Amino acid sequence: MKGETIIFYMLAAMTLVSALLAVSSRQLFRSAVYLLFSLIGIAGIYFWLHYEFVAAVQIVVYAGGIAVLIIFSIFLTQKSGEELPKQNSTRLMFSALAALAGFGLTILQVFNYTFIGTKDAAVDATVMAIGTRMLGMGKEGFALPFEVVSMLLLAAMIGCIVIAMRSKPETT
Repeated sequence: MKGETIIFYMLAAMTLVSALLAVSSRQLFRSAVYLLFSLIGIAGIYFWLHYEFVAAVQIVVYAGGIAVLIIFSIFLTQKSGEELPKQNSTRLMFSALAALAGFGLTILQVFNYTFIGTKDAAVDATVMAIGTRMLGMGKEGFALPFEVVSMLLLAAMIGCIVIAMRSKPETT
C-alpha cells in the first residue's frame, strides 16, 4: 500500500469517526468539538487533493467560523457540561432509517450520474482561476451562490445572537 493511500484512509477515518461521535455524543460541547475535528479532516482531504484554496476556505469559514460560533452559542445558552437526555428508541430508529435512506439516495445518484469530461479534463485550481469563476456573472460564474452563502453566514450570526440574548423575566 502506498503512502498516499494510507494518508487518505487516515483522513477519511478521522473524518468519519469524528462525525459519528458528533452525532452520538450526549454532551453538547463535545459534539461541537467532534464536529470541528470532522471539518478539519475534510480540509485535510482537500489539501491531500492539492486544492489548497478550498482547504483554506474550509478551515477559515467552517472550522474557524461556524464551529466557533456554535461553541460560543453553547456557552452562552446552556450549561456545556450537562448531558443531553437520552432519546427513546423509536426516534433513534426513525433517524437511522432517514440516514440510511439519504445514504442510499446519494449512492444511487452517484452511480446513475455520468461524469462527462472528468477523466481527461485538467482542473485549474489556482487562486486566480477560482476567484475569476467565483465572482464571474457569466455562464460559468458563481456570483449568485457566493452571495447566497454570505447571506447564510449572516443568518447564522443573527441566529446565534438571538439565541444568546437572554429574555427578561416577565413581572406582573
